[in-house]
Amino acid sequence: MHSFGYRANALLTFAVTILAFICAIASFSDNLNTPTPTSTVQVLNINRFQKKPDGDDEVSMTFNISANLQSLFTWNTKQVFVFLAAEYETPKNSLNQVSLWDGIIPSKEHAEFWIHTTNKYRFIDQGSNLRGRNFNLTLHWHVMPKTGKMFADKLVMTGYRLPQAYR
Repeated sequence: MHSFGYRANALLTFAVTILAFICAIASFSDNLNTPTPTSTVQVLNINRFQKKPDGDDEVSMTFNISANLQSLFTWNTKQVFVFLAAEYETPKNSLNQVSLWDGIIPSKEHAEFWIHTTNKYRFIDQGSNLRGRNFNLTLHWHVMPKTGKMFADKLVMTGYRLPQAYR
């Protein structure tokens, strides 16, 4: 006859094994989802484009962000972190990224949105490299699941250009 401790240990080990198996299946099921998010960003105005006293360029702009990220949500999605970044090249660096706006989407119901805003974070380049510079606006997202690994991707929108002169 087995003792109570031995039986409790066997039951607990079996329960944890089943729980780990269910979590693995839940994590694997996310790989079956093929999301197709869409987004557009419209730059409405360059509010301020100036050279700071320390020689750095600073830009403030107003834009509309329209996105439908509902396809990122599955039954295993806890939330989605999303941010908009300006990406451009300079002679010194092949890729510069500046975060302009971010947000957390808690549910599928909030995943289709339209926002009219100015950049939440300062768009500053170390040096005077922004005049007449082409740049991309990239919408990045990180899907945070209830169980399993995080998934990240992005949507690049091209064709934006800063003015030649400071305002």
